[in-house]
Amino acid sequence: MLGATSETDLSQLAPERVIHVQGFRPHYDALSARGGQVVPRIADVAEKPAAAILCLPRAKDAARDLVARATAWNVPVVVDGQKSDGVDSLYAATRKRCDVSPAYSKAHGKLFTLAPGADFSDWALPETRQVADGWHTAPGIFSADGPDPGSVALADALPELKGKIADLGAGWGYLTARALPQSPKIASVHMVEAEHAAVTAARLNVADDRVQIDWADATTWRAPHQMDHVISNPPFHTSRKAEPALGMAFITAAKRMLAPSGSLWLVANRHLPYERALQDSFAEVTPLPGPGGYKLIHARKPRRR
Repeated sequence: MLGATSETDLSQLAPERVIHVQGFRPHYDALSARGGQVVPRIADVAEKPAAAILCLPRAKDAARDLVARATAWNVPVVVDGQKSDGVDSLYAATRKRCDVSPAYSKAHGKLFTLAPGADFSDWALPETRQVADGWHTAPGIFSADGPDPGSVALADALPELKGKIADLGAGWGYLTARALPQSPKIASVHMVEAEHAAVTAARLNVADDRVQIDWADATTWRAPHQMDHVISNPPFHTSRKAEPALGMAFITAAKRMLAPSGSLWLVANRHLPYERALQDSFAEVTPLPGPGGYKLIHARKPRRR
């Protein structure tokens, strides 16, 4: 089962007969709690399955990579996807190359099966790739083509930092990689990232003895000690719809782990309503100058209630 989430209806599948491949830590944990085996990468599946069910991701290149890796098992591959995620174009593309069942359509989704024997090896992608300026990224992750402009703006605005740092939602490591050389008095950095593929890329981008990379959900991660600074470009959606509550949860997590005089350095799209959460969580909230589409925030002294 490739890409099932915590919301996927798995009631018709016996848990002991399913191996889940899921690299997003909150979904990985939720699927593990249901029983059965869960691994973060297809490469971690130890034996050939009898069939594969592929829940289509949003990114086109990541979807094609999954098709290539699943069909390499030479078993029936069931593709289940939404029109908004490109299932129609994938259906058309696969029909040109192999035997494909008629599609079953319902609501805004479509499901079809690829017969064994198809060769989609040319769709396979490397686990990581190098983009501009030598950064390593991975297919389907946030900012896969290069540094996010918001992260660039925050990195440019950061002063010299000291002490213990947490990078929440660290992605493939851009903020930490920028902060370390300009802040020699940083004692340690915990990079916390929920997407396993991004963690793999981050290990290539950040090589420093002061850094520990944690594959974890930043909103529930427990810091081993109080932090002097938190830096973050938090995600604000897990689907196509904006979910400001996710970024607010990052703000709450930062408040929880910071020392009494600690600071949060945050970047967010300008339309996101984080002001109330910041005022509730910190005694001092100061906007910083930055590019028009983003707001940069320095928040100090977490409130204790």
